[in-house]
Amino acid sequence: MEKTNHIHADTADGSRKAEGLKALGSKTRYKMDYAPEVLETFQNKHPDHDYWVQFNCPEFTSLCPITGQPDFAEIRISYIPDQRMVESKSLKLYLFSFRNHGAFHEDCVNIIMKDLIHLMDPKYIEVTGFFLPRGGISIYPYTNYGRKGTRFEKMAEYRFMNHQLSREK
Repeated sequence: MEKTNHIHADTADGSRKAEGLKALGSKTRYKMDYAPEVLETFQNKHPDHDYWVQFNCPEFTSLCPITGQPDFAEIRISYIPDQRMVESKSLKLYLFSFRNHGAFHEDCVNIIMKDLIHLMDPKYIEVTGFFLPRGGISIYPYTNYGRKGTRFEKMAEYRFMNHQLSREK
């Protein structure tokens, strides 16, 4: 998948105008299977300042690759952007594309994280899945990444080693 080079520009009145983004402002078209190609980015206007961007998808679904039964989860994505940021509607369409995709819970969170790293090369990212119980067991996979050779690599190691598996309320 190639990195996209879409940007947002400010108009004279200060409002944001989408340039080159296909999903934003157009009719929603849902993919029937895993579709990383729908992900789009825009330019971070504050790359000199570290800050968190957090997304929560409380209605994530995928399919068990063995039984074909649906799995339901809340997916939380948190990242510290560098030059590019993921556009939220394209992220929604991407996450929805898992609904007919067969993947284990642990695979889902790792695939999501790797696709977002490839797309926007963030300084830091973490993805957690809070999968509802099936067969009486809930699974909460967590994965993270910090850019190698930076303080974010150390941050990723620290957060991973101190990760709490209980759901935050």
